[in-house]
Formats: sequence, C-alpha cells, structure tokens
Amino acid sequence: MHFEPIEYICRMYERKIPISLNCGLDLIGEVLYGKWKIRLLCFINQGQKRPSELQRKIPDASRRVLNTQLKELEEHGIIEKTIYPVVPPKVEYNITEFGTTLLPVIKTMGQWGDKNKEQLQSAITKRLSN
Repeated sequence: MHFEPIEYICRMYERKIPISLNCGLDLIGEVLYGKWKIRLLCFINQGQKRPSELQRKIPDASRRVLNTQLKELEEHGIIEKTIYPVVPPKVEYNITEFGTTLLPVIKTMGQWGDKNKEQLQSAITKRLSN
C-alpha cells in the first residue's frame, strides 16, 4: 500500500466554495471560524499563555486542533507566539494590539449569548434530538 506525503495531500485540498473577502462578516468568519478560537482568545487575554495551560482550559480539544487554531490566529495577526531559547523550549502566546480590537466584539457576542441563553439552549437541544 502506498501513502502520499501529508504535504502533497494538503496541497491537493481545494475549497469547494471560494472565500469571499469582500464582506466584513465573511472576513471575521474566516478569522474566527473554528470551534475553539474564541475561547482561546478569551483564555489568552485572561493570562493563560502557555500551550499546556490552554490545553488544560479546553480539555475536549485535541492538542493538534488547538495548535492549528493558534497558528491560524497567529497568521491573521490576532495573536503572537514567543519562543524562549531555553531547554526545554518555552512558548507563550499573547494577543497583539490588532487582536485587542477584536475583544469587544467577542464580549458583545458573549453577552448576546447570555441574554438569549434559554432560547438558544432550547433550540440547540431540539435540533440535536431530531
């Protein structure tokens, strides 16, 4: 059995629907799309900066998924990664100045969720039971 290198497989992947970069909602969706990104930003903002701390805060997420989402946030300029030259290597994440402009948006979304918690929980529970 022959397996292709992962780099080849990743290059083969092509989006079925192209990304729209013309609308602010599409842009923010592209930046925040990912199950754990908003929580990662909140925890980093609260002071959990090391990957192991973030993993403990979000135990349901695999280390691979968290690393991927942290890398995407870094590529978008929302967070920055600092690698300290010690043994073993120490890594910390911090929110960039640009990333701090996103925090009020996330806070507003959280407040909306809290305000509409019962209705949202009911709708989600109903959808999952079907």
